[in-house]
Amino acid sequence: MRQSSGSSIWWQGPVISVMAAFLLVGCQSAKNPSTSAMPSGTTPAPTAAAAPAASATPVASAELMPAKPPIYIDAGASASYTDSEGNVWFPDQGFEGGDTTERAADLAIANTKDPAIYRTEHFGMSAFSCKVPNGHYTVKLLFAETYDDITGAGQRVFSMNVQGHEIKDFDVFAKAGGAKTAYVETVNVDVTDGKLNITFASQTQNPEINGIEILPAS
Repeated sequence: MRQSSGSSIWWQGPVISVMAAFLLVGCQSAKNPSTSAMPSGTTPAPTAAAAPAASATPVASAELMPAKPPIYIDAGASASYTDSEGNVWFPDQGFEGGDTTERAADLAIANTKDPAIYRTEHFGMSAFSCKVPNGHYTVKLLFAETYDDITGAGQRVFSMNVQGHEIKDFDVFAKAGGAKTAYVETVNVDVTDGKLNITFASQTQNPEINGIEILPAS
């Protein structure tokens, strides 16, 4: 079963362009999905799309990039999003394979102050990676089951490896306690090779994710 697709946008403004430059260098997708919303329940196969158009925004020099910035990725989103705490989430990037979908703007999501993050998702991907300085990080993986064909536990099960930390038999519906309910999986990791890596392996249905936070940790 599949859903639909999304893409990245470019940034304006001196502060945002600095942040966007870091993400474009550090979290580029191996395959960038195309954007096309589809009715809930449709199941197209994921397809690779053309590379995005070159950004007209000048790329900031490496010296201007923060040493250890928090990074927020709104999986499946085609535009940036500012959450209830003022954090700016970058559009979908950093994923290998799969496709994206965006749910209805009025879809209610329980257990979160920021339901918009959970209305977009990347699904069917095999990996995610992002270049970051070596160090300790807290990685938060955001999930909500919003696909109408998933009506109970056991219908979407997959495994993840977050920088060497195995998470097996992960069931979004079961973890959240139902559909359309936000759930956050938190993993503490060490990066020693300049890149944060996450891999996904399907067991039943496709793996899916709604957002990723990469936060420096002491």
